[in-house]
Amino acid sequence: MKKTASIFLGLSLLAMMACTKTDNLAGPDSGFQGNLVDATAGGKSNVLTETGGMQIKLEELSWSATPTPQYIPSKPDGTFEDSQLFKGHYRVTPYGGAFWPVDPIELDINGMTSHDFTITPYAHITGLTWQLDTTTLTMNFKIDPPVKTGLPQIIDVRSYINVDKYVGAGATISQYTDGSLDGSEQIRCFESINADWNETMATKTFTLKIRNLKRGRTYYARVGVRFNDSFKSSNLSEIFQVDVK
Repeated sequence: MKKTASIFLGLSLLAMMACTKTDNLAGPDSGFQGNLVDATAGGKSNVLTETGGMQIKLEELSWSATPTPQYIPSKPDGTFEDSQLFKGHYRVTPYGGAFWPVDPIELDINGMTSHDFTITPYAHITGLTWQLDTTTLTMNFKIDPPVKTGLPQIIDVRSYINVDKYVGAGATISQYTDGSLDGSEQIRCFESINADWNETMATKTFTLKIRNLKRGRTYYARVGVRFNDSFKSSNLSEIFQVDVK
């Protein structure tokens, strides 16, 4: 009986070894990096964004005409990079941000490949000023769309604040971003608009206030304007540091 069991075990091991193949597929050996350049800035500066505020959509065409896409998230400085891609022929499209649509391009990614995309934001935040009064932060600014015809409806303007430099719609302290009207003063940390662009908006200075910041802390803040496009995406201001004494 023991002999029979030993023979059976040996045959099972041989069968398993016969079915086992060495995976010789090479790992990712290439990458893709670049800048998201603001077309309205004369090619001299990147679009102001946040981590994942927009993405680079990659579709590898080497093996399929209808591939499953993969995405590279943007960095706050308007750059992007993925160093773990397979060499191949790709269709590449800037995707998911508050900018006018950009036609895809096709290129070969082999080693670390670089390409910059020039995009036109829906709007810029202009004339931003801020003032800290004890624990209340006041921000004033205007909205300036480079292209006004066909602009998606504006949903709202909103403040964003965090305790580190990663700040935006996806990284903010919610009580300072989603707060409601503040009593009789009608002070908001956001303002609903839900309207098409018009001349009233063109001349208006928007004011947002954040109250009850904690003393002894350093914050990083910015403002944004959100659009009713497919992604409900936002254009953002520069980030500024607020030291609450």
